Amino acid sequence: MANNSLLILDSFAFTLESLKHAEAARHYYEQLGSGAITEEDLAMREENTKLKKQVDDLENQVKQLKDRVSKLELAVGGGKVVAPVKSSGDSKPPAKADDDDDVDLFGSDEEDEDAAKVREQRLADYAAKKSKKPTLVAKSNVILDVKPWDDETDMGELEKHVRTIVMDGLLWGASKLVPLAYGIKKLQIATVIEDDKVSVDELTEKIEAFEDFVQSVDIAAFNKI
Repeated sequence: MANNSLLILDSFAFTLESLKHAEAARHYYEQLGSGAITEEDLAMREENTKLKKQVDDLENQVKQLKDRVSKLELAVGGGKVVAPVKSSGDSKPPAKADDDDDVDLFGSDEEDEDAAKVREQRLADYAAKKSKKPTLVAKSNVILDVKPWDDETDMGELEKHVRTIVMDGLLWGASKLVPLAYGIKKLQIATVIEDDKVSVDELTEKIEAFEDFVQSVDIAAFNKI
């Protein structure tokens, strides 16, 4: 392909050279044919000058094309086309490739470890704060009616026996004797219990265990505190 281009350029150069010689010969014969220079001669000379300038410009272009084709021939070697080298003025810095040094292959693991430590620390702080916070204890106010066997039962001793019952979460309160029937009085006694620790049924059984004094135990009132 380059050889064909050179042939075309050589042919074009030969044509230009022929035009130059033809123009010179024409000018020479015109001078011989007439001893005087007319206005037509001046116009022709001006036209010839322009033509000469155009021919010179074409010669320069042909020379430049030849130089380019020669460079292309040098660049083509062994069937491999070598890209033309750009001038320093048009050169641009190559695009920056991904820098492997900027990739932190273990950064995500370190971040996960840090996040896990922060989460564990927050959970520990929350647990510590929760443990210091007082837990609301469910309590109930219970009033019991303790009935004796008869009117001869010593109610003072009966109450002493009842108050001897000690349980975790049990607090005895005020008491009074309430008339029941036929001169018999019952012991009405208040107590505060923690629901998770004291069972009312268990407390009732313990009081009824004093068989010499107690006939039965009833729940007169039961209120959550």
